[in-house]
Amino acid sequence: MASTSADVVIVGGGIVGIATAYYLAKAGVRSVVVERDSVGSHASGFAYGGLSPLAGAGIPGPVSALAEDGMRLHRELATSLPEETGVNTEYRLRPSLSLAFTEAEASGAQAELSWQRERDGFSVRWLDAAEARSLEPRISEKAIGALYVEGGADVEPYRLSLAMAQAAEKLGATIRHGDVTGLQRRGSRVTAVVIGGEELACDRVVLAMGPWSGAASAWLRVEIDVRPLKGQILRLRAPGAPFQCSIGWAKNYATTKPDGLLWAGTTEEDAGFDETPTSEARDSIMASLLKMVPSLIDARLVQQTACIRPLSSDGLPVLGPVDGWEGVYVATGAGRKGILLGPSMGRVTADLIAKGTTDIPIDAFDAARFKA
Repeated sequence: MASTSADVVIVGGGIVGIATAYYLAKAGVRSVVVERDSVGSHASGFAYGGLSPLAGAGIPGPVSALAEDGMRLHRELATSLPEETGVNTEYRLRPSLSLAFTEAEASGAQAELSWQRERDGFSVRWLDAAEARSLEPRISEKAIGALYVEGGADVEPYRLSLAMAQAAEKLGATIRHGDVTGLQRRGSRVTAVVIGGEELACDRVVLAMGPWSGAASAWLRVEIDVRPLKGQILRLRAPGAPFQCSIGWAKNYATTKPDGLLWAGTTEEDAGFDETPTSEARDSIMASLLKMVPSLIDARLVQQTACIRPLSSDGLPVLGPVDGWEGVYVATGAGRKGILLGPSMGRVTADLIAKGTTDIPIDAFDAARFKA
């Protein structure tokens, strides 16, 4: 017999799990978040925090509605969380320049303009080389143009995770330490999560385990096809004035954050669960940064971080009820868009639990799609 109980148990204290607890609490549903380490101690605390629903896997496509909802929620949270907790999440609107160095890169960027211009709240235009350098003279002379976007934003991911956790706790959520190793059920209905030698009885479970979500496949006998994708970021003391927009090229980026440092990234590495920063990644990121802004050759490294993001085999989130289990939901697989999508994934999951439905289409995210 279980020694303790909860209405909802959320496995994982990253941005998705904490957002689920927050929106459940807003709906009057108390939950217990079980986190093996600490809130935001992995990717949710070390991510770059860029926010844009205009690019990424499944955009345009099945992820678009989730991404746009995530953007809307971030705008709301930028006001509500500081009021609820006193924590400044450092949300700010941030224009971006995405550079092109070849005609193929320029054509690819311009091909996206028609649908990107239709998105409410964004201004998107193509700039030739001279126009781009009039906005940021330090970009490389080899850039032949850039996509300029207004309406995007960024946020400090750890502060965001901490603020949501504090707000959820104030509304009745509980966050506890523990390593979940399995589930119990009666028939098809979940009855408990197993935490070490303890069973925590519950009616519903949310598996928001990030890149560790694949471990739940054995518990569920349902394939959760998610693997870790390592990414690294450099924080640099850069010469000259702060950059007033984010600079990007291909999958690389750089921007001056509110801490005064230039954050530059990133890598995409299949390195298992290794979260150790490497010199190879440092050199790769610096090479990309200098391609974009050669004058940063004198930038000084202050800190290098590494984290692992949850990536599904098709690049789409894994979100919704788990086939064959009553009361079990999965919420993971946001890849590089975890901070943008996290609040929306949490809200969707909370709505499914509290209301039995959601206004975001999630059929494409069903874990059952991984069946052989």
